[in-house]
Amino acid sequence: MTIVIHETAPIEGQKPGTSGLRKKTRVFMQPGYLENFVQSVFDAIGGAEGKTFVLGGDGRFFNDRAAQIVLKIAAANGAARMIVGQGAILSTPAASHLIRLNKTDGGLIMSASHNPGGPDEDFGVKFNTPNGGPAPETVTEAIFAATRAIRAWRTLDVPDIDLSQVGPARIGDMAVTVVDPVADYAALMESLFDFPGLRRLFAGGFRMRFDAMCAVTGPYAVEILENRLGAAKGTVVNATPLPDFGGLHPDPNPVWARALMAEMFGADAPDFGAASDGDGDRNMVVGRGIYVSPSDSLAVLAANAHLAPGYRGGLKGVARSMPTSAAADRVARAMGLPHYETPTGWKFFGNLLDAGRATLCGEESFGTGSDHVREKDGLWAVLLWLNILAERKETVGEILDGHWRRFGRNYYSRHDYEALPTAEAEAVMAALRSRLSELPGRSVQGMPVAGADDFAYSDPVDGSVSKGQGLRVVFGDGSRLVLRLSGTGTEGATLRLYLERYVPGPGGLDEDVQAALAPLIAAAEELAGIRARTGRTGPDVVT
Repeated sequence: MTIVIHETAPIEGQKPGTSGLRKKTRVFMQPGYLENFVQSVFDAIGGAEGKTFVLGGDGRFFNDRAAQIVLKIAAANGAARMIVGQGAILSTPAASHLIRLNKTDGGLIMSASHNPGGPDEDFGVKFNTPNGGPAPETVTEAIFAATRAIRAWRTLDVPDIDLSQVGPARIGDMAVTVVDPVADYAALMESLFDFPGLRRLFAGGFRMRFDAMCAVTGPYAVEILENRLGAAKGTVVNATPLPDFGGLHPDPNPVWARALMAEMFGADAPDFGAASDGDGDRNMVVGRGIYVSPSDSLAVLAANAHLAPGYRGGLKGVARSMPTSAAADRVARAMGLPHYETPTGWKFFGNLLDAGRATLCGEESFGTGSDHVREKDGLWAVLLWLNILAERKETVGEILDGHWRRFGRNYYSRHDYEALPTAEAEAVMAALRSRLSELPGRSVQGMPVAGADDFAYSDPVDGSVSKGQGLRVVFGDGSRLVLRLSGTGTEGATLRLYLERYVPGPGGLDEDVQAALAPLIAAAEELAGIRARTGRTGPDVVT
């Protein structure tokens, strides 16, 4: 065994974002690029000596090669043990669970989440801390500082190890345990949900379609839905993870999951449909002939979670990201529960979950989760929906209708303008930001403005303050629009416009969403001039 020390120099642009470092795959494949970043992670957390880590990824192109590089760097830095998913595969929620289950010192997850995969598409690496969640800003800043100070990275000059077989292995003095990526996660799901009841649901003729989008959730969904719960074979489609996701864009929304949407709105639609993303932490839920927005999904889950065994004791609180609709807040207030509004990024939920202040968390970007792990969890959300459907013996449409009649309806939509020139996107943000102070008291499209700000968050657990988290304009009737730049892309900038209007009912609960939001769409254009400033005729994605 020979430790090799490679002299190096800082590489520009290795600042981790809300979900680690994401770049084009060929950037990560450049000599020394991944190596610099991984060494910087270990340097930033006080070294790897004697520590245990979890390693896995979503199976996208370069995943297998990157795993071998990470393992050798970890061994050269003195790590005692690495727990690796078979084939270097782990969904992000499964990785979070393994970190927590084994009480490790954290984990490295190789994924670019819902971004496309392949040699000309995206790759990513993020570090999760010992609580199983994404690194908080203090850690990501330390990693970034380490990338700017690095002078050498360490590795072992040894052959690759076989990750295709479950069992023990070694790299130098470091123990490697290759684990079944599904087994422990499936056991966790079985402890939270009424599997006998779900088996009865499927045995009774309930039909479902789950689109894994040729991504990591496929093996998990097949094992749980088809093998353990008895859903018909073929319930899970696109079930085999592929390095390029079969050419699909593994983002579970109505635009990219077109085949699922067509089936669910077709003549012989199943009772329930769902899709997950590249690394398994997002979900889209669809009923027969009805789409469920992520904001509504979070609210319905919060109102009904007690129907599942794992949540029968009730919820400690509900948290949502600021751009997510306030539908979950209304549920929390009705149930006498604390509710929290955080910046976008799952790491902000971690403190609330660890402190026992919240049980359910959600983001409008198709992410929902609970305190069972410290990541959002796509398959978990699908199973909770199934548990609710089995207990209430109603359709998805009936559950939504009853929810809106009880709590009112938050009409909600997100408009994404993707791959904009960064300067253009920032100019749109700057133009609106410069007007915020003058807007209260004015009317826009006939709607009086009650407030406008650049959202800042004071963490109730550790007191940290996060500023500049998104521009908000709130109107007198509670309607609002939010504008922010997404941090998950690798090409240009994605400008996201969020629109929300509340209708208390009993009337006006069944309007077309975009029609209901038309005055807000017009107000957003008047205030921000997205189309005028970018030349775009409309958004690339509407959810």
